[in-house]
Parts: sequence; structure tokens; C-alpha cells
Amino acid sequence: MEPQDITKLIVRTSMKDRAAFDLLYRQTSAKLFGVCLRVLSDRGEAEDALQEVYVKIWTKADRFAVSDLSPISWLVAIARNHSIDRIRSRRQPAADIEAVLEVADPSPGPEAAAVSGNEAGQIHRCLEELEDDKAAAVRGAYLKGESYAELAERYKVPLNTMRTWLRRSLMKLRECLER
Repeated sequence: MEPQDITKLIVRTSMKDRAAFDLLYRQTSAKLFGVCLRVLSDRGEAEDALQEVYVKIWTKADRFAVSDLSPISWLVAIARNHSIDRIRSRRQPAADIEAVLEVADPSPGPEAAAVSGNEAGQIHRCLEELEDDKAAAVRGAYLKGESYAELAERYKVPLNTMRTWLRRSLMKLRECLER
């Protein structure tokens, strides 16, 4: 189809001629789908975008006569710009720079660091009061994230025994820390 034929179809579409719009779609949809697919890189999204592009063409066809573009360039520009707009709408809006200045520093201050350092020392002293295997089991479960089953297997005790070890060890640790 020649550019002047596409121009005529766009002009007839601007007058809400459904037959012209149907023919315009059949003649140009493959090319415009390729544009949408190239920009969006997802077939389903490109199909949705193409449908929206033709809605825009239907509603804005009267603006074509004002432009200096060739008819296919005008159609491609609509498809490309719409696809880019879809990508932009997916992005999170950038944070306002002023809001960033108001964000508090999440790291502990000097006082909190001193207190936590002191508490860490107390915990280590209390762990030393436990039997070696029970202290190692507590470290494995609560510091390394090992499961009760893994610990029971390592220490060759039944699973319920490991649970009892850990529960009793935590109770002893609490008593030690409360002193």
C-alpha cells in the first residue's frame, strides 16, 4: 500500500469511517506490532499496547493532517511513544531529594553500640557457664541458624532431647543475664 493510500485511510478514520479504520488496521498492524514488541520485549504486553495504540489512532486521526510526517512515520511514532510510556509507568517514581535528607541513620549511636557491646560480653560469659556441647548447640541454633534436627544428628541425641537441651540452656542464660 502506498503512503497516499494510508493517508486517505487516516483521513477517513478521522471522520469515524469504520471500514477505513479496519483497512488501516489490516495494512499497518504488523508493522506497528513489531515496533511495540521491539520496545517492550514482551509479546503479551506488545499485544495490549497495540490495541491501545489503535484506540489512540481512532481518537486522534484528525490531528494527522496538521503534522508534517509521512503517514507510516506518524503511526510508528504513536506506537513507539505509547510503548515507551508503558515502560515509564512501570518504574517507581524517584524519591524526592529533600525526603532523603530527613532519613535517619539506621546504625546504632555510640551509646547503643556501647550497651550492645556490653550485652554481647555478658552473653558470651553466660554461654561459658554452660556445658561445652550445650553452649555449642545454642550457638548453632541461634547464631548460625542450624535446625534442631541437624544439631540432634551432630550430637547423636534424639530430637526431643535436643529441644530440651536448648530450652534449658536458654533458661540458664536468662537467669545468668538477670543477675
